[in-house]
Parts: sequence; structure tokens; C-alpha cells
Amino acid sequence: MIGRLNHVAIAVPDLAAASTTYAGTLGAKVSAPMPQPAHGVTVVFVELPNTKIELLHPLGDASPIKAFLERNPSGGIHHVCYEVDDIYAARDRLKAEGARVLGDGEPKIGAHDKPVLFLHPKDFYGTLIELEQA
Repeated sequence: MIGRLNHVAIAVPDLAAASTTYAGTLGAKVSAPMPQPAHGVTVVFVELPNTKIELLHPLGDASPIKAFLERNPSGGIHHVCYEVDDIYAARDRLKAEGARVLGDGEPKIGAHDKPVLFLHPKDFYGTLIELEQA
């Protein structure tokens, strides 16, 4: 059911410093910061030959990343995103298997302008999973 790894999202306390580290120290291609008000984050995309890294920073006090950084002040991996061919079929299969889909269960448009869903980390060994329509 799951396809390729689309990205790994890392919450960072200082987006400029993290961007500099990825661009300068690691030599990666790094995008400009892109505010995503609907998701409460500012995102920087780090392009790799086989996948992407998303650097996430809170945008506003209601940001889920703000709470994550309060628990993990130096930052850390927030979620992993896998592609699926059919997000509705994936959702229905996962729910039938007992997995919990976060929110109202309906896909939302994610940072890549494609439908996404998040799965409860307690159902996946402590890892928040994002599914993105391929």
C-alpha cells in the first residue's frame, strides 16, 4: 500500500540556523522559507536525490510544532511521509485494520498541494505518519 518515502519532517527551533546548516555544512539545495498558515508552520524544503527533508518551524501560537518544540527544545524528527496511490483507499484500509486517522478523517491539502492524512503515532511505534496522495 505505501509507496516511496516522500519526506522526513524535522521540527527546528531556529529555521535560519537549520537552513544554513543544511545548505552550508551539508551542501544541500534548500528552498526559501514558505509560510503555511493553514498548517501553522513555516517550511523549508531540503531537496535530496532520493527524497526531501522538511524543516518545520512554528507559525503562530496555535502551531502544533510549537508544542512539539516545548517538549523537545532542540528540535527533532516530527513525522515521516509516505506516498500512496489512492489516499481514500489507504485511509479506509487502515481504519479497517484499526489504525487511527487524526482529525476528522478527511484528507487536507498539505504543504506540497496534495491531499494528506496523518496517522496516530501510538499505532505506529511512536512515529507520526503522514500519507500523501502520489
